[in-house]
Amino acid sequence: MKGRHVLAMSWARSLEFLRDRSTLGWNFAFPLVMVAGFAWVFSGPGQPLFKVAVLLPPAVTLSPEVHPFLSAPAVQFYAEADASTAEAKVSRHRIDLALDLRQQPGHYLINPASQKGSVLEAMLQGAGGQALLRQEASGARIRYVDWAAPGVLAMNMMFSCLFGVGYVIVRYRKSGYLKRLNATPLTAAEFIVAQLLSRLMLVFAVTVLVFVGSNWFLHYRMEGSYALLALLALVGIYSMIAMGLVVTARVTSEELAGGLLNVVSWPMMVLSGVFFSLDGAPEAVIWASKLFPLTHLLSAARAIMLDGAGLASPEVWQAFVVLLACSAVFTIAGALGFRWTQD
Repeated sequence: MKGRHVLAMSWARSLEFLRDRSTLGWNFAFPLVMVAGFAWVFSGPGQPLFKVAVLLPPAVTLSPEVHPFLSAPAVQFYAEADASTAEAKVSRHRIDLALDLRQQPGHYLINPASQKGSVLEAMLQGAGGQALLRQEASGARIRYVDWAAPGVLAMNMMFSCLFGVGYVIVRYRKSGYLKRLNATPLTAAEFIVAQLLSRLMLVFAVTVLVFVGSNWFLHYRMEGSYALLALLALVGIYSMIAMGLVVTARVTSEELAGGLLNVVSWPMMVLSGVFFSLDGAPEAVIWASKLFPLTHLLSAARAIMLDGAGLASPEVWQAFVVLLACSAVFTIAGALGFRWTQD
């Protein structure tokens, strides 16, 4: 190995990177965008460790004057209007505790399977003030893994869909393979649909195998229809593959493609409720989360698995409508914006 050969190749690769203005600009812009985004979403003096819903009488504001426990540190308190909604959130680990202060004596709802709920119960009993009655969330107990499993599986689907197709298209374009395909009777729409169908079958098969294998020893709670859940997964996978194709329809640099795909995938992972609920988050954050297909996929999947929801359930059919609309828009946009060559 000759040192000058290594230096020459290193210099050539560095010049190639520096001359690619889109990639160079993105390497500066992407960290700034991500830091600014996370700072906006998680801004504040310190992130709370617990989340508690509070049901209050009419015209009463959420303040420590209502109950001393509301001044507890590291707890996010937010007003909840409906008792059944609060109870469902406690049972599904979306929140850690619920206080109902609308009547005397008040009571609190706890999920016995929640460790955070047990800590909050001890804090509540030591806070003083009005004594509250203890109630457990009704219905079968739902473990945290039952709530989190759909998010983990959907996150794996998302990365497989976005990166599994995006990099391939860019590599095809960069190597000239797409240029040769352009000389055939194959149209852009046909090529895109073929890529979609191929990745759809692969990601769906892998997801089914992972779900069946993990369910064998984790025994997920499944109240709804497996067929409906599989159909939802197919539609969700297609929409996210189509999204990945739109992002890379005209990109010629693999570095730029990676940055663009990260800009799509990371906010979607953070804001779609993969690992934690957005209950009590600012309205702007909740509104932004609804822009992502993964949010609607997860809400419907959890409704099917945990609540036994059917296709007639608003949470399910609305998710299908959004995912099908996204699939159609992304497919058309990808076909119209697709570029065969780097020129």
